[in-house]
Amino acid sequence: MIEMKVMGIALDTRTGSPIVVLHDKDNRKALPIWIGSAEASAIIRKIENLTVSRPMTHDLIINMIEKLGYTLDKIEINDVEKETYYATMFIRDKEGNLTEIDSRPSDAIAVAIRVEAPIFVTANVISNGSVSTDSAKDEEEAQEFKKFVQSIKPSDFEKLMKDNDHHESDQ
Repeated sequence: MIEMKVMGIALDTRTGSPIVVLHDKDNRKALPIWIGSAEASAIIRKIENLTVSRPMTHDLIINMIEKLGYTLDKIEINDVEKETYYATMFIRDKEGNLTEIDSRPSDAIAVAIRVEAPIFVTANVISNGSVSTDSAKDEEEAQEFKKFVQSIKPSDFEKLMKDNDHHESDQ
């Protein structure tokens, strides 16, 4: 298992789909995962420390976990099959017992960053989905990917966030 952090959210320039980008602590590997716009909005809100008047879905999940006496111990992105990623959330009760909950990686990440729970990725997922960001052989690809990620601004997601806030809020 490799611990990774959220680097940010990017947009696939071909499809307009959001991508959450994870990176390892040494910035040697980046793992892009295509996600839905609602999950991208939730991740951006936490990264930018934006607050909303009512709990959004991922805030609600954390509130439920905590009110029931559990803590989010960690998440694992543990499989990829035909470009579909799989994750598990590990919640711990007061006695120290762990319960595993199947999750989409985007939801698990959105929940984990809210409580600063570690994000782990299996070696299998890293080898199948990551992009090298420091190898001389892959330098051109790495530089292109870095430029792409750095070109994304929070304002690129304003419409996306507004659309999702309206969609998720009580009417």
